[in-house]
Amino acid sequence: MSTQPSQDIETFPNPQPERDYTIRIRVPEFTCLCPKTGQPDFATLHLEYVPDRLCIELKALKLYAWSYRDQGAFHEAVTNRILDDLVTACTPRFMRLTAEFNVRGGIYTSVVAEHRAPGWTPATPVTLP
Repeated sequence: MSTQPSQDIETFPNPQPERDYTIRIRVPEFTCLCPKTGQPDFATLHLEYVPDRLCIELKALKLYAWSYRDQGAFHEAVTNRILDDLVTACTPRFMRLTAEFNVRGGIYTSVVAEHRAPGWTPATPVTLP
């Protein structure tokens, strides 16, 4: 069992690479530091992605998120950096990261960042009666 955070993002082969499907992951205990005050910022990360050849391994994602605990970062910067790192690791067809930060100074912040692979088009949603 690992007792240290890690910037390594492990992946595994997508078991159904021929199909578009969505993986949704919620990370409710994300923490980084305010770059101005050094105070902790708490957030819930909502990750949604359509994998291509690789999927993100969950334990590695947990250790990766933990690696931000002592890093100062603005909400916008950390959200986009995490998205970039995850996209680099697994090259998904589509990925969206929503970071919902807890209140700071009476203000809640949500940052949404997306990646779409060139040439990928989502399937038309099915509307049921």
